[in-house]
Amino acid sequence: MAKPGRPGASKGGKGPTKGSGGKNKRSLEGRGPTPKAEDRAWHPAGKRKAAAERYAAAGGKGRPGGAGGRPRQAKKEDDTETVTGRNSVLEALRAKIPATAFYIAQRVEMDDRVKEMLAIATHRDIPVLEVTRPELDRMAGFDGVHQGVAIKVPPYEYAHPQDLLEEIIDRGETPLLVALDGVTDPRNLGAIIRSTAAFGGQGLILPQRRSASVNSAAWKTSAGAVARVPVALAANLTATLKEFKKQGVFVLGLDGGGDVSLPALELADRPVVIVVGSEGKGLSRLVTETCDQVVSIPISSSTESLNAGIAASVALYQVATLRQAAAS
Repeated sequence: MAKPGRPGASKGGKGPTKGSGGKNKRSLEGRGPTPKAEDRAWHPAGKRKAAAERYAAAGGKGRPGGAGGRPRQAKKEDDTETVTGRNSVLEALRAKIPATAFYIAQRVEMDDRVKEMLAIATHRDIPVLEVTRPELDRMAGFDGVHQGVAIKVPPYEYAHPQDLLEEIIDRGETPLLVALDGVTDPRNLGAIIRSTAAFGGQGLILPQRRSASVNSAAWKTSAGAVARVPVALAANLTATLKEFKKQGVFVLGLDGGGDVSLPALELADRPVVIVVGSEGKGLSRLVTETCDQVVSIPISSSTESLNAGIAASVALYQVATLRQAAAS
């Protein structure tokens, strides 16, 4: 009598058995070891290897992959800014900003500014592209007003604060600079740049962190003054102001609770940098401690504070007026 088999055990007969697919000893011969993961094209490791090989073949430009082994999408090379509006575009072209393209709306109303833009663009071999107004609307953004023209400009090149100061002194001018402490709205930045140009200021200083940058909104609000007034970037605003003080520049901070009223300012004819704080928090503690004087602008008691751009304009006007009076 045959012994009962163990549950799950095969009978172990010779030759292929039914349902085995012929997986006998001979069918296993010659298959070799299992390929490494990186040699399997469908495996993530294989995809990483292929990406690395393409990276090497391209001459090592860019990065072969991102975190987690997933291929990183190529970074957009077009990091240009779009400047819109007839005054802004014309000022940028006059200042020989290296524009890469000039866009003009179909059937645009031609005036002297548009004619001059076309002449400059043609003379400098800047591509002139005629586009629809909806396309210009898209380029200008939600609240942009393009007036039928726009240009593409490269990212803004900031000056170094020390270089900016030395150039002013080398020209024999009395420094009048503006520094922003925590102003994050680019439209405020653009307005302050425009006021700086209007009242004889020679430049602005921005902190590297927590600050508005010179972008398309700042270009637009400045009405093109960005092309004429240099903007410097300070790694540490407080340290930069202290260094300026060592070189004879007086630091004036604007604050509603200042100890000196703007009309009574006595340092206007000296080298000065006016520091403007944010509307909400005002000047930071370290910057306030660095100031030689904290100046307040007299306003009606019914008004809590002034917009940063307006405060800067008022202070610049007062300094310019006092300097003119001292010079006459």
